[in-house]
Amino acid sequence: MNYNTHTLTNGLRVIHLPSASPVVYCGYAVAAGTRNEEKGKEEGMAHFCEHTTFKGTSRRTSMNILGYLESVGGDLNAFTNKEETVYHAAVLKGNIDRAVDLLTDIVFNSTYPQAEIDKEVEVIVDEIESYNDSPSELVYDLFENAIFKGHPLGHNILGTAQQLRTYKTEDALRFTRRYYRPDNCVFFAYGDVKFEKLVRLLEKASAASITSISSSTDMALPITAPATPLPPYKAQHIEHHMDTHLAHVMIGTRAYNVHDNRRIALYLLNNILGGPGMNARLNVSLRERHALVYTVESMLQSYSDTGLWAVYFGCDPRNVNRCLRLIRRELDKVMEKPISEAALRAAKKQIKGQIGIACDSRESFALDFAKGYLHYGWQKDITRLCKHIDALTTDDLLKVARETFAEECLTRLIIR
Repeated sequence: MNYNTHTLTNGLRVIHLPSASPVVYCGYAVAAGTRNEEKGKEEGMAHFCEHTTFKGTSRRTSMNILGYLESVGGDLNAFTNKEETVYHAAVLKGNIDRAVDLLTDIVFNSTYPQAEIDKEVEVIVDEIESYNDSPSELVYDLFENAIFKGHPLGHNILGTAQQLRTYKTEDALRFTRRYYRPDNCVFFAYGDVKFEKLVRLLEKASAASITSISSSTDMALPITAPATPLPPYKAQHIEHHMDTHLAHVMIGTRAYNVHDNRRIALYLLNNILGGPGMNARLNVSLRERHALVYTVESMLQSYSDTGLWAVYFGCDPRNVNRCLRLIRRELDKVMEKPISEAALRAAKKQIKGQIGIACDSRESFALDFAKGYLHYGWQKDITRLCKHIDALTTDDLLKVARETFAEECLTRLIIR
């Protein structure tokens, strides 16, 4: 893939992937997520700032922000994760100047007016309450908190209503001045726009929006996330009683970080066990053969210094133990002996097809390569990834299975 990259004089990195499509997906990825929040003081702050960044700049009111791209048919959105916040837009290529101008203004020039904060906090509180009413979603947060107990990676992204209602304009400004800096961001674009034009637009927008913060005390300081070491991991058995009709269950453990080559073997093994295909082994066992669940899936998430592997399923509370035994049986199979060469070839063929189809979702692909470039300077290369997958052996998968799936290493969390 032929990426274009450039670094502006203010430290902002730019990555661009040309495409024949007239729709351009673009935005800012900021290295500021849940793990950057100061423990005990800033839980939920990254997501709070994501919401309130849309509420006004020195140049625009909140209504001006909302209508600026919508008036030309564009789309503006944002999301917060554990390690980043992303502000992104979709516009026709003729409106790329609008997108660059608006995105740069809100990311670097938001004022976080208190009157808007007071209203938006209640919107976020409603989001929290909705989340708490959905145990199939809540279980993921509770599980991450158990796996990374005491560490910001385990924090709920949304925070708590009590904490959010204490946040003021100065709190948002303190957090964003610390992290919403050109040298802590990347601007990404995917579409039919000339790279030289994109760089010129960013230089112009930066000159207008970033000058006001470049002389601040915070800009003179190095960017440092709160130094919270990962606590030792200990497997747990946790139950929450919420009188739900379905039991919601997760089992899993810490896994490999993004730099660990074993991650690719676990990535393939995860797809074999609980990937999106209906032929995933856990789905065949729990749903197709025994009709015990509607949904069973496994997941793998890798961070810069650790990772998470887990299985989720929902079932009748009376069937929890039976489902757990069936999952244990499938894990034992991949731990006890290598899968066959034929099964390995089929698994590789399937996952490479899934990767290729996923890349056809251009917006998701743009967001993905932006995050890789932000954190690791990577230029996402699907061909290279597929070569890594092709190089995997049955022994690679067996070794990773034995390191990851041992019964004594797995945490169980049950909501019922």
